[in-house]
Amino acid sequence: MYSRQKLISEIQRKKSFLCVGLDTDITKIPKHLLSEPDPIFSFNKAIIDATKDYCVSYKINTAFFEAAGAKGWESMQRTFDYLPKECFTIADAKRGDIGNTSNQYAKAFFETLNADSVTLAPYMGNDSIAPFFQYPGKWGIVLALTSNPGSADYEQQKIGDKFLFEHVLENTCKIGSEENLMFVVGATKPQEFSIIRKHAPNHFLLVPGIGAQGGSLQEVVKYGKSADIGLLINASRSIIYASSGLNFAEDATKEAMKLQQEMMPFI
Repeated sequence: MYSRQKLISEIQRKKSFLCVGLDTDITKIPKHLLSEPDPIFSFNKAIIDATKDYCVSYKINTAFFEAAGAKGWESMQRTFDYLPKECFTIADAKRGDIGNTSNQYAKAFFETLNADSVTLAPYMGNDSIAPFFQYPGKWGIVLALTSNPGSADYEQQKIGDKFLFEHVLENTCKIGSEENLMFVVGATKPQEFSIIRKHAPNHFLLVPGIGAQGGSLQEVVKYGKSADIGLLINASRSIIYASSGLNFAEDATKEAMKLQQEMMPFI
């Protein structure tokens, strides 16, 4: 169970709305870890220990684990089990399918992995993501306006007088609330946050694109901040791959602390 109020309290306590993304690629982790029994978990553990005082959330990109088969799933389960209980945990899996399939996806991420939330692709309709909103204390994080250039292909196309992402916002708000529904909105499109906030004034937004993708924290806060902050700013590569030497964890700490200090004035 992870409530909205718990997340707000953590943001206020840590003076941070940072989410650390664990996009753990075995080809990019420090070479000295490769001799460990589970190199991916060893890397994740070190990053978590190095950043937990400066972030309120962790986002695990499941593709990097699923690609390694059964061993990768084991590393992912160990990582979820190790995450600090006070932090909001995200399975970045972008699921969404017909109802009976989504039921199984929801069971996998909410019961087996015990994630607090999962990212969802809504384009098959509300019935494809509704099963994820049947778990008390669990969250669905719906793709709305993503940071990649291809978002122009569909999300930013107009249907009538509204963009497709606006229809997504309006429709998904019918099956979720501010207590269990967030939206993914890319940091590379900060001016669009004013449109997002018209439809979802108080929902939390998960914001990728800060750091390696070039998004501006100040611009995102300017256009996207709500009364309760309402933002989880995700940084992945800029933190976890801050360096690749023996001191990689210390360098990750420095990057996380830097972002946390930039966030402090806004809280």
